[in-house]
Amino acid sequence: MRTLAKVLAVLLLLAGCSSPGHRDGGPVTLRFQSLAWQQESVAANKELVREWNAGHPDVKVEYVQGSWDSVHDQLLTSFEGGEAPDVVHDASDDLADFAYGGYLADLTGLLPARLRSDIPPGSWRTATFGHGVYGVPFLQEPRVLIANADLLRAAKVRVPTPRHPWSWAEFREVAKRLSGPGRYGVAWPLKEPVSATLNLSLSAGGRLFHRGADGKVTVRFTEGDAVVPRTVHDQVAVDHSAPASTLGSGGSDTLPGFFAGRYAMVPLGFSYRQQIAQQAPEGFHWQVLPAPAGAEGLTQGVSPQTLSVSADCPHKKEAVAFIDFLLRPENMVRLALGDWMLPTGTQALKDPALHAAGNGWATGTALASRLRPAPAQSVRGYPEWKDKVATPAYQEYYSGAIGLPELRGRLERDGNLVLARYQR
Repeated sequence: MRTLAKVLAVLLLLAGCSSPGHRDGGPVTLRFQSLAWQQESVAANKELVREWNAGHPDVKVEYVQGSWDSVHDQLLTSFEGGEAPDVVHDASDDLADFAYGGYLADLTGLLPARLRSDIPPGSWRTATFGHGVYGVPFLQEPRVLIANADLLRAAKVRVPTPRHPWSWAEFREVAKRLSGPGRYGVAWPLKEPVSATLNLSLSAGGRLFHRGADGKVTVRFTEGDAVVPRTVHDQVAVDHSAPASTLGSGGSDTLPGFFAGRYAMVPLGFSYRQQIAQQAPEGFHWQVLPAPAGAEGLTQGVSPQTLSVSADCPHKKEAVAFIDFLLRPENMVRLALGDWMLPTGTQALKDPALHAAGNGWATGTALASRLRPAPAQSVRGYPEWKDKVATPAYQEYYSGAIGLPELRGRLERDGNLVLARYQR
């Protein structure tokens, strides 16, 4: 009897393993949570899911709509509750705590060689934490200047190009020249000031976060870190070439004033071009300019959008196969065009559609080689540091409530106290 029981147990075990990736002999079902929100992007994602399902009857993908506004808290709740989607769409600067917390699968041994070789090492670093890779970076968004072309021409200022950009000092002077009665040279929408400031500061040699030989990160505010904040502060408080009223605004909030001629330039993410192309009044002429350059040229930080696999996903190989399908070069181009962003893949970046002069595509694509991982990319505790320390400190400095020494002190003193708790 004991021998028969053992045989039955083995047979049951084999039966449970006889159809890997299948539930009860039926097709595998994967839940893919997408954060696409622009109409073209949602359509591209849904169409790709339909194409996958049509060609893979044994692995069905369910499209789940998520939201950028609440993704961190929503994912944390779903991870802890065991209800996380199998394929997770997020941004690389949101992955560190999930990766170190054991919520995401290490994809190192699962990624196909084609995908690994197509995406540059710098992009892979944005999703690498410790010795593991916890996401596939696939879309990235440089920050650019969107300018009123007629006002630029009327002011007879030099129009910058990726080969010959403005310096930060020249940008400040141009903003003054573009200012006049009822008009500001530039409007800074800095409702979320931290990522914009840190990423643009790479052009001036600012890094803010410094990792020691022991692997621990500390905040150190150098002269390079001061260039961009000082420029914004002085445009608002000294030159009066930028309004204080937009400092608490999001990018979309500045567009009505931009179209009305109240602002000659607005620094925005590359994808805002879609809204501008759709909403600009008839006869309004706009153009895309590269962000100003510092000691490190046009270098700027980015936090690419990523696709990850939940650690609890029982079908990781199938999930990675779906990600590989989504990110074939021709499909990555479709996703990039839908989101009006740049693909990370080297093959996709060669597509002629991404080099067209219209709507500033060529300017953005020319910046792709200068994009680097955002300074805070792998810093544990960054979300808390950003929300509790950096955001209020930058907001107060930009508004003139505190000076540069106080900004430096709060970022370093208070910031290092926060980070220390995550690095014990």
